[in-house]
Amino acid sequence: MNHRATDGPRHQHRRRWHNDRPDAERRDTRSQGERLEGGRSDGDRGGATVVLLAVGLVFVLVGTFGAAVAVAAMAAQRAAVAADLGALAGAGKALDGDVGACASALDVVDRNGGRLVACRLDGLDVLVTVEVAVTPLPGLTRVAVSTARAGPVRG
Repeated sequence: MNHRATDGPRHQHRRRWHNDRPDAERRDTRSQGERLEGGRSDGDRGGATVVLLAVGLVFVLVGTFGAAVAVAAMAAQRAAVAADLGALAGAGKALDGDVGACASALDVVDRNGGRLVACRLDGLDVLVTVEVAVTPLPGLTRVAVSTARAGPVRG
């Protein structure tokens, strides 16, 4: 008994492989939405990659914004420390007059990364205003300003 004779014409066709096709026939012939292996449709391919890239971009933006806020907060803290120390240094030289007190305050403010904007003597108290400039993001410069007062204890 010959099985080929009973199976009919369906075994007479030669199976063609992808490499046997001419270039024009090599393109994917699945219709839009046809299911692939694993149950995904052809239109779903690469969707997870786009979502992952979007989530990554959100993380980068939030991180950049957080770093910019932290840099601005650190600048405000540096300005406050420089003003406090400058006022204390100036108060230690208050008996030398306005010039001596402000020169001492200027030296301490410079050493702490600030810029002395204003200094004046009010009796034995020294009032100092300091600013610190920072660039949290390229092209964005911010200035933190702080004022401090120091003098003898009054009781």
